[in-house]
Amino acid sequence: MKILHVITRLVLGGAQENTVLTCEGLHERGHEVTLVTGPALGPEGELLERARRGGYRVVVIDEMRREIHPWRDWRTYRALRRIFREDRPDVVHTHSSKAGFLGRRAARDERVPLVAHTIHGLPFHDYQSRVAHAVFLECERAAGEWCDLVFCVGEVMKEKAVAAGLGSPEKFEVVYSGMEVERFLEPRDRAAARAALAIPPDAVVAGVVSRLAPLKGHEHLIEAAEGLHLLFVGDGERRAELETLARRRGVPVTFAGLVSPERIPEMLAAMDLLVHTSFREGLPRAIPQAVIAGVPVAAFDCDGAREVVRPGITGELVPPGDTDGLHAAIALVRGLRVPDAVRRDFAGRFDRRNMVVAIEMAYRKGSI
Repeated sequence: MKILHVITRLVLGGAQENTVLTCEGLHERGHEVTLVTGPALGPEGELLERARRGGYRVVVIDEMRREIHPWRDWRTYRALRRIFREDRPDVVHTHSSKAGFLGRRAARDERVPLVAHTIHGLPFHDYQSRVAHAVFLECERAAGEWCDLVFCVGEVMKEKAVAAGLGSPEKFEVVYSGMEVERFLEPRDRAAARAALAIPPDAVVAGVVSRLAPLKGHEHLIEAAEGLHLLFVGDGERRAELETLARRRGVPVTFAGLVSPERIPEMLAAMDLLVHTSFREGLPRAIPQAVIAGVPVAAFDCDGAREVVRPGITGELVPPGDTDGLHAAIALVRGLRVPDAVRRDFAGRFDRRNMVVAIEMAYRKGSI
């Protein structure tokens, strides 16, 4: 098959890593793969260079940006139509909101045989203004009419998408976001991981793997961090604010900054538990990565988190924004050991190879 993936930008992030691994896997399985993206702009780091080393074709549309900009967006749409018309792909598969909207419209206008989209996280949510929520919802409903197949990274995403009227239920299929699980199953030296980060060997370390951005809820962890050493893996616009809050509350904290996906297992090795306090997410990759690595999780019960965090087995869930509940959950999780059978189960569920096979099979069922 000739398969063309479209994503807005290849920064460090779950949707981006998912897309690159999908393109690599489909290429390895003998398909002719092209990845179309915008420039990898922003403070989050980039995956564009890895994509360029993947053996498949990568096309950068300079006008494609995350922000809404009518003139750039029109030029992006025209560029996508031109690429689809010249390449004549069997499948166009889009990711992220901007590329998902423009890419699906352009693919439908060029009569691409199969148009697919992956929902990594919904662009409308309860923390937006009423106007923004309505606009994004209507855009997603419109785009749902322009595609044949919608992948969701978790059951909760599927339920929310169907309930919001983003398409008929038969269009939707759950395929868990794949990752290089073998990295997380390998035994790691905790002492060495902590020494590399200058973290005391006897500290109780609660880690975060996340962009330091609004709606990630990191302030709740700092407020609940009595007796903990915090390790933040990632960077973003709220870093200075979080540093100030931790200093004011006397919480020892290490900011590791941007880290490549290949180094996440060694970051997890330094942790006693992972804490995920996001208020909105699809199914955050850091949670299954931690569980596969044997690191228990305390998390806000948000979107797909409940599909991996099993109380008393892999971690504990608390309502979003409940700082006292988070403090109690952390106390419960600190001594938890994730069973090896559970680690292996989730490794199979989130294996990138299984993801690619499931996506390929769904393409074929779509009459390609």
